[in-house]
Amino acid sequence: MNSLDWAVLIGYFGVMVAIGVWSHKRVDNVSDFFTAGGKMPWWLSGISHHMSGYSAVMFTGYAGIAYTYGVTSFVTWSFPIALGIAIGSKLFAPRINRLRSRLHVASPLEYLKNRYDLKTQQALAWSGMLLKIVDVGAKWAAIATLLSVFTGVSLNQGILITGCITAVYCTIGGLWADALTELGQFVIQLLAGVAMFVAVIMELNDKGIGFLDAWDRPELQGHGEPLVGPYGTVFLLAFLFIKLFEYNGGMLNQAQRYMATATPREAERSARLSAVLWLVWPVVLFFPMWMSPLLVESQKPDGSDSYGLMTEQLLPHGLLGLVIVGFFSHTMAMCSSDANAIAAVFTRDVAPVLSKQARAWGERSGLIAARVTTVVFLALSMAVATQVNSPTFKDIITVVIKWVAGLMGPIAIPMMLGLLRPFRRSGPTAALTSWSMGLLAFWLVNYPISWQIEGGVPLQYQVSIPLAVSLILYILIGFLKPEDTPERLAVVERINTDDDGTAAAAVPAPAGEVEDTVGTQAKD
Repeated sequence: MNSLDWAVLIGYFGVMVAIGVWSHKRVDNVSDFFTAGGKMPWWLSGISHHMSGYSAVMFTGYAGIAYTYGVTSFVTWSFPIALGIAIGSKLFAPRINRLRSRLHVASPLEYLKNRYDLKTQQALAWSGMLLKIVDVGAKWAAIATLLSVFTGVSLNQGILITGCITAVYCTIGGLWADALTELGQFVIQLLAGVAMFVAVIMELNDKGIGFLDAWDRPELQGHGEPLVGPYGTVFLLAFLFIKLFEYNGGMLNQAQRYMATATPREAERSARLSAVLWLVWPVVLFFPMWMSPLLVESQKPDGSDSYGLMTEQLLPHGLLGLVIVGFFSHTMAMCSSDANAIAAVFTRDVAPVLSKQARAWGERSGLIAARVTTVVFLALSMAVATQVNSPTFKDIITVVIKWVAGLMGPIAIPMMLGLLRPFRRSGPTAALTSWSMGLLAFWLVNYPISWQIEGGVPLQYQVSIPLAVSLILYILIGFLKPEDTPERLAVVERINTDDDGTAAAAVPAPAGEVEDTVGTQAKD
């Protein structure tokens, strides 16, 4: 990097902070901070939903998969996400929107106290928060790894720089700042991605390699196969189910995008836009990664530095800075949205249970608590990021695929399936059993059982077995021990039906009043 690249990077950071300061004026209460008051346009929500699913892991971990295996990086990652969101646009998006507009809640988990019970809500809230700390920690480590390639700064310095900048804008501006910065980041990503795509095409032409000819080169032998190595059919099917739950709200931050739109119909349109973007745009981003074995030689065994080396080699200064900004935009978009979601869960779901004082928070004190929680979450995730390459967490892609994908299912299944009428019989017993046994299955498959098998349990089973155990138990116990009380059925019905067309409520009831609100509505 030279002074021009640094100017682009510093200018980007300045714009992100400025958007946060501007968005601060639009945040008057907890609803504005967590759900944009239900006033976000569907197209902005869709772009935000799309951007909040990326991070620099794509340019490190998934770049390594593309370098090593080829197109399976798209087939087993982006494609399942696109398909999952498309299915969820009908199945989940409208119902999640009704959590705010009909049940008047600000956190995606807030409704669980009435759908199941307080114990279930707390179990899912705490486990979800802890998983997100690890998840976001991997994202910080990914962007810091790229920053170290380009600038030479240490991993911890890179984590500190990106974390602090993100903390400024997402803490003061809430979900509005997240969405608006993600819009800007989408434009930057578009320019950077096209620049890299063109640069790789030109470099291949200079070497006399055509697009079709490239796949016949020995360096890309087998790279055109859709399912290779550990990424086989079982992995693909498991990932499709995982991403169906995760990217439609199971990891909380995407649920907020659906809640932020004015109506269920707009939430559905938002999801469809995000699905189309996930299907089309990653192809442009992945193409240079697929061609990377022809252009660079990775210095790391997993190939995670290949994309960074390629950008340094191919792009002139200025454009190099723009691509680096693109890396930052991915990670900061996801991490800021996660921080906002976890702040919502803590202040709306956890704090009122822990503290009597929290139950009495007013608009101002609740907003302060939300901002403080956001900072604390970011600090904890940054601390975890310093340990990503330790023996406990191993490399970045291991954290993202094995830990996050493997643990997400047991947490998300009770939350997501609890929205749907066919699963109305599944109550607290089904939810807690599926959650706890899914977590136990994850531990058994990844550690005691894996230690007894030469080479360990294959990755596809590490991520699929916990999900399968949770899903089967949730459905089975719902039939064997139905707990569909009138109060719980009333919650399900309000999530699955629209009202008489009156405007959606923007300001949610305090967490302690949700049960009374739903109970009153059930008697109407």
